[in-house]
Amino acid sequence: TLLSALGSSDQQYDLQKIVRAFEYAKEMHAGQFRKSGEEFISHPLAVAEIVASLNLDTDSICAALLHDAVEDRPDKATVEDIKAKFGATVAELVDGLTKLIAIRFEDKEEEHIENLRKMFLAMAKDIRVIIIKLVDRLHNIRTLSSMKPEKQLEKARETLEVYAPLAHRLGMSKIKVELEDLSLKYLDPVAYEEIRESISL
Repeated sequence: TLLSALGSSDQQYDLQKIVRAFEYAKEMHAGQFRKSGEEFISHPLAVAEIVASLNLDTDSICAALLHDAVEDRPDKATVEDIKAKFGATVAELVDGLTKLIAIRFEDKEEEHIENLRKMFLAMAKDIRVIIIKLVDRLHNIRTLSSMKPEKQLEKARETLEVYAPLAHRLGMSKIKVELEDLSLKYLDPVAYEEIRESISL
């Protein structure tokens, strides 16, 4: 599906490089499964498909495929490995994403949350890092139903307080709206259903 979409695009993509990134990611995540029971590779592949739909370049798509490799398989994959195989730009994007993953959201105070948003933007030397991270969260919240209820609430709150405002600041209104919509589904399901029903009328 990804290759078909890229092949029909007006943009020029290095399809061989993207296939190599997919094969490497598949190897790194072999034996890993999501809470839903799906093979873990389904997540980076879905993230890459969304990134491609935003018309980002080859390196962004490769980074989307590889974004969890270093974090999940530090014994197998390093940033230097990725640089040697896919070039400096992909390695820098993956490194930026790996560092963002390490940021925690324990403190829910508004001042702290605002500092987190600023930290995200400051840490990302390349704005593509933030875009891929937003897409990563978008796919995660789309598939949040397989998580435990307390985890659903935690991720939904993070999404609403940190990720949706970041999407707004970057002018990514479609992603912002979906992040807010899916967050509300878990944080206030009654209000979510009322809004959904009123829109469908």
